[in-house]
Amino acid sequence: MKLSIKPFDVCRVAGLATMLALAVAVTTLRADDQMAQPSRPVPTSQLHYLTGKKPDAIALLAPPPLPGSPEQDADIAEVRMVYHAATSNDIAAANSETKFSVFNFTPVIGAFFQSNNLPKTAAFFERVQADAVAETDNAKDFYKRPRPYTTDPSLANGKLEKSFSYPSGHSTESMVLALVLADLFPDKQDAILAVARGIGWHRVEIARHYPTDIYAGRVLAQAIVKQLEKSDAFQKDSAGAKAEIAAAMRSARKSSGE
Repeated sequence: MKLSIKPFDVCRVAGLATMLALAVAVTTLRADDQMAQPSRPVPTSQLHYLTGKKPDAIALLAPPPLPGSPEQDADIAEVRMVYHAATSNDIAAANSETKFSVFNFTPVIGAFFQSNNLPKTAAFFERVQADAVAETDNAKDFYKRPRPYTTDPSLANGKLEKSFSYPSGHSTESMVLALVLADLFPDKQDAILAVARGIGWHRVEIARHYPTDIYAGRVLAQAIVKQLEKSDAFQKDSAGAKAEIAAAMRSARKSSGE
């Protein structure tokens, strides 16, 4: 007995096949969407002014270039170029900034801007930086981008970090500090931001980061500061730092006889 398939039946079978394919595609997309979400928010116990939910670095930042892609090839090529062009002064500056704080900005603020003169300010910026670290580490652990010297061992030098590359912690943290500091010293904004940009770029000069890591850090920093400013505790502590700085500036001027 031959099975007779009418044109209508063929269309129906084709339609069912299409629906099945679409269902599989939707399921895959949903799985991808779940994978594209942060593994977990930053624990609020690690935060001082942020909530742990915002900013969402994973939603905010585009993913880094894919391994083996033309974008990745261009990124590593720029690292090699910058690394080999770096001067001894560039390298020394980068290595001196392995650990840094808001007082790396003292040269553009003034000699009075020292931690021993400004304990409230120092504590305030330590909390700000800690929030930036927690948010950046969450993104690093999600993207798990290998550092340039892992991709190209010829770029390895000095003591190497075990953490991931994207986004750059140095770029994010330094720009967060700079943006908050510039609000306290608006007349020095350009110089302050230049210091932060330098701290980030030095990391490319010693092949700790890709340029795209640095740029992502700057974007994340702006989002972090935007959220910090919504915190009542941040506003209170910022006002306290501003008053302490004003008093220290008056004392410095009095001591110098101005």
